[in-house]
Amino acid sequence: MPSTAPTPTTLAPTMPPARSALPNPPYKRVLLKISGESFCKPGSFGIDPSELAHIASEIQLTAKSGTQLAIVVGGGNIIRGAELAKQGHIHQATADHMGMLGTVINALALKEKLLSMGTACRVMSAVEIRAVAESFIRGRAVRHMEKGRVIILAAGTGNPFFTTDTCAALRATELECDILLKATKVDGVYTADPKKDPTATRYERITYAESMAKNLRVLDQTALALCNEQRVPVLVFDFRVSGNIARAVRGEQIGTVVYAG
Repeated sequence: MPSTAPTPTTLAPTMPPARSALPNPPYKRVLLKISGESFCKPGSFGIDPSELAHIASEIQLTAKSGTQLAIVVGGGNIIRGAELAKQGHIHQATADHMGMLGTVINALALKEKLLSMGTACRVMSAVEIRAVAESFIRGRAVRHMEKGRVIILAAGTGNPFFTTDTCAALRATELECDILLKATKVDGVYTADPKKDPTATRYERITYAESMAKNLRVLDQTALALCNEQRVPVLVFDFRVSGNIARAVRGEQIGTVVYAG
């Protein structure tokens, strides 16, 4: 299947102006959402050194561009709280807090790798863990970025029943990021699952209203609603392609843009 496909004709032919679509690149400040599965080989768990090195090198390349960068990490490679809760042995609130600790593990691993490569960074946690991370304080996070440090945001929102997608939407809003970059293992948002439907086509851009109406799995519904309300655009793209994170920050045409119509 080709890597790109024509945008469905129902979509607007041009992007809306100002923050309702994409601001003019290169962006001053962005939030990058990385899933926990990005830290391991497909179908595996834990942290794979080669996958960690790939993520860190891509982030280092982006940080050198001068764009201020905040990163929200998932923790599915360590533990999946929602799945534990479904099994009925652990209350979901507890399982979700266990998942938050998984994101802290990933954040610390990423921080150490970035530091070893010469990239200044800090881990900030929504759950107080003073021995290994700073507590998330908006003003302090902004100051770190203004000083050229990458900030890695761990422990989600600090509350159970909220995903790291929702955390990414919340932090992108709080930190006044120009765009939320969702790094995935697919090259955008499709009309259907391309693995199951060979006729599926990739959107170049789509509104939040359309994505929610069609139940396209861009972000969870809470995160989508927040981004839509706050008019924060989201770019969904394949991070496995070398240089794609930097291309996204430069505003090059990759993946799918989801925006408030």
